[in-house]
Amino acid sequence: MTSPTLTVYGSKVSYFTGKLEGYLRYKEIPYRYQAMTDEYFNRIIPEKTGARQMPAVEFADGRWATDSTPLIDWLEGEYTHSSIMPADPQQAFICRLIEDYGDEWLWRPAMHYRWSYYQGRQLLGIILTEELLGNVRAPAWLKRWQIRRRQRRHFVVEDGVTAATRAHVEQGYSNILALMEAILATRPFIFGDKPTLADIGLFGPMFRHFSQDPDPAEIMRQTAPGVFAWVGRMWNARASQISGELVAGIPEDILPLLKEIGDTHLQNLVANAQAWGEQQKRYKVVLQGTRYADLPVSRYRCWCLEQLQQHFKQLPPQASEATRQLLEANRCWEPLWQVPEPGSRYDPEKNAPFAPGLTVYTVPGGAI
Repeated sequence: MTSPTLTVYGSKVSYFTGKLEGYLRYKEIPYRYQAMTDEYFNRIIPEKTGARQMPAVEFADGRWATDSTPLIDWLEGEYTHSSIMPADPQQAFICRLIEDYGDEWLWRPAMHYRWSYYQGRQLLGIILTEELLGNVRAPAWLKRWQIRRRQRRHFVVEDGVTAATRAHVEQGYSNILALMEAILATRPFIFGDKPTLADIGLFGPMFRHFSQDPDPAEIMRQTAPGVFAWVGRMWNARASQISGELVAGIPEDILPLLKEIGDTHLQNLVANAQAWGEQQKRYKVVLQGTRYADLPVSRYRCWCLEQLQQHFKQLPPQASEATRQLLEANRCWEPLWQVPEPGSRYDPEKNAPFAPGLTVYTVPGGAI
């Protein structure tokens, strides 16, 4: 058996730990999983990576890294077999767009379903208490209460889930289930016979949150069994055992997903970047007719918008023009460039994932 080349510090219920593990398993990159403890989360990981978040990765040579998106990009350069990036540059860009949507937009409904509903809140409170706070000397009931209170406050209430927005947040989950169900009815993965970055990006929320937490899992089983089957297929996928090709171009069944991304995620990135440029801490935005009145400004999401813009600029001329036409026809082009210089000022030396980590937004105690 090949010795692990890296150690992944994370949680068995963590959004981005699951995303990274899905990638490593598919690529068959040896790794060792290490459950995150209070000491690692609050002292060692911040010292090594600059951010209190998971997963964090320790390499055999002593280097540490964090942030799943640049980490996967870096690993793709090191492990070039069975690339998850399509050779077609237009497909590759659309994969990046879908991944960003999976990472940043689906986060809100994932956290809402986990911490707003009683069953999920109780179950995950127990699991996270045992994982993270097992060695902390305090009554178990008090630790569980603190975890549940902290998570719901910071990742639901303070992230804009209110009586006025709750229906829209939940509709976002229903929408992506329906969109994926239609795609997966014709092929095993988003772009064909094998996973791409689009699958990896959607796997994060679909695996450890939506398919495992009690309330969204029941919705998935009842309304999108094809997505439920895809989650298991992704976890079981191994590059050495999968053959086949990707589809040509951008299939028609991807276009409704692009419209959904343009109407939600990209519009939200624009409003966030505008507020960041005005040095605001909170911002407002209307998405698909729903008004979010008090959202936290995120420097990291400014960087996400910059990265999408940069990837587009790197497209060869023919692919650039075709991709522009595709984005224009599906409501993605205007918001992609509405803030031409988001100005995150993060990682100017392009050292990510080895740059000091940057959390999505500042939360006392760090992000789980």
